[in-house]
Amino acid sequence: MEQVRVRFAPSPTGYLHIGGARTALYNWFFARQNQGKLILRIEDTDSERIKEDSVGQILDSLEWLGIDWDEGPGRGGDSGPYFQSQRKNLYTSAAKTLIQSGKAYYCFCAEDELKAERERQRQEGVPFRYNRKCRDLSPDEVHKLLEQGIEPVVRIKLPDSGQMVVNDLIRGKVSFNYDQLDDFIIIKSNGLPTYNFACVVDDHEMQISHVIRAEEHLSNTPKQQYTYEALGYVIPQFAHISMILAPDRSKLSKRHGATSVSEFKEMGCLPEAITNYLTLLGWSPPEEQSEIFSTEQTIRNFSLDQVSKTAAVYDINKLIWLNGQYMNSYDLEKLAYHALPFLIREGLVDNDTADQNRDYIRSVIKAVRERVKTLQELAEACRYFFQDVTDYDEKGREKYFRQKASEDLLIKCRERLADIEVFNAENTEKAYRDLIEELGIKGGLIIHPTRLALTGRTASPGLFDVMTILGKEKCLERLDQAIWFIKTDKANKDEVQGVMSSINKNYS
Repeated sequence: MEQVRVRFAPSPTGYLHIGGARTALYNWFFARQNQGKLILRIEDTDSERIKEDSVGQILDSLEWLGIDWDEGPGRGGDSGPYFQSQRKNLYTSAAKTLIQSGKAYYCFCAEDELKAERERQRQEGVPFRYNRKCRDLSPDEVHKLLEQGIEPVVRIKLPDSGQMVVNDLIRGKVSFNYDQLDDFIIIKSNGLPTYNFACVVDDHEMQISHVIRAEEHLSNTPKQQYTYEALGYVIPQFAHISMILAPDRSKLSKRHGATSVSEFKEMGCLPEAITNYLTLLGWSPPEEQSEIFSTEQTIRNFSLDQVSKTAAVYDINKLIWLNGQYMNSYDLEKLAYHALPFLIREGLVDNDTADQNRDYIRSVIKAVRERVKTLQELAEACRYFFQDVTDYDEKGREKYFRQKASEDLLIKCRERLADIEVFNAENTEKAYRDLIEELGIKGGLIIHPTRLALTGRTASPGLFDVMTILGKEKCLERLDQAIWFIKTDKANKDEVQGVMSSINKNYS
C-alpha cells in the first residue's frame, strides 16, 4: 500500500473555525493511525479576503490543539512551498498543458456580457451555465485577441452529457450529471488559479492519497475529479465529513456563540476537551469506550467507516460539561500552566512574581478545580485566595451574619483558631469539632458563617482546606473583619466597605 498522505488546507480569511479544526483532527487521526503524513497547506490566492494575522492564528490554534503536521509552514518538506501564492508557476504550467491538449481554452468574454447572460438564464428559470461562446475559437482568433491586450480567463472543457461518479469513502458512490455542470474557470484573468484547479495541482504535486474534508466541498468534487483525469493525474480517495449544525439545525454562525478555536481557548476550555468534543461531532468510538478518551485512544480506534453521514449538532453545554470533566482529572502542573493567563488577566496574580508563588497557586487550583467547568470560572472561583474580601454575599449576610448568636460564635471560632500552633486542615477541623461538641450546637452554625467570613461567599471548597491555604494570619484577619461587619451592619454599605478596605491595608 502506498504511503498515506493527507492534507489540511485552510484559507487565511479568519480564525480557525471548529469545523475546520475537526477536519484537521480527522486528517491527523487518519495519518497517525496509518503511519502516514499530514501536510499543512495555506490556500492564500484570494487576496481580497485574506486577513493579515490569520495564518498565525491558524497555526497557533493547531499547535494548541496538539496537532503536529509533518510538512508545511514551520516544518518544511520536499513538496513546498506550502503557500499557494508561491506556487503560481505550477498552475500556469498545468493550465498550458490542458490548453495544448485541447482540454481547456481561453475565454475572452467581458464581465458585463457574462452578467447579461446570467440574468437572461435567471429569468428563464435555469441554472447559469456559460454559453461556451469562446470554446471553439480558432488559434488565429485567440492569437488576435491576445495581441489586443485582452486578459482572458482559462476554462476547462467538460463533456456535454454523461455522468461523473465519485467514490466517497463515507458516502459511497455519488453521481453528478455533466449537463448540470459548467465549463468552469481554472485560471482567472489576473493569472491566479481558482480553488478547484489549484487544489488539484497541489494535491498531485504533494502526492496526497486521501482528501478528507467538509461535506460542503462534495459539489466541487466532480469538477476536480474531471481535472485530475484531464491532466492524467492519479485520483486520490475522497471522504466528505458531515456538516456541524447549530442547535436549531441551521448553519452554525456567530449568533450561536463561540465558533472558533481561539474563542474556546479564551473562554477557558482545555485543548484536550476541545479535541475530545470535536472528535465526537461525527465519529463514534467503540461501544465499550466512554465518551471521554485520549488522543492516543482515538488514533488507535479511528476509522472513516465510523464517521457519520448525517450532520452533527453543536451543543455548547455538552462541551462545557466535558471540559469540566477534564478540569477535574487534568495533571495539576498542566492545569496551572493553562490557568495562569486567566489569573493574570483577572489581576489575581502578577506575572513577574507568579513563579515565586507557584506552590500557593497550585494549592488554590487543586482546591477549586472540582467546582468549576472552565478556566475562566476557575479564576473567578479562587478570587478570595488572592484578593481581600470586601463584601459578603447578600443572602449569606441575611442567613448567617444576622442571626442572634453569629457574632459571639465567630469570636469563639477566632479564639480557637488563634490557639492552633500547627495550622493545617486536620487541626483546624479538630478545633471546630471540639467547639461544636462543647457548645452542643449543629456544625452549620459556625461552619457557614466562617465560610462567609473567609471567602465572602456561601459556597467554597472544603472549609478546612480553605483555612489551610489562606493561613492562620489571613483567617484571623478575615474573622476580625466579619465580626466588625456584624457589629456595624446597620451602617451605610459604602462606609462599611471603606472601613473593611482600611482593615485589609492595616493587616497587609
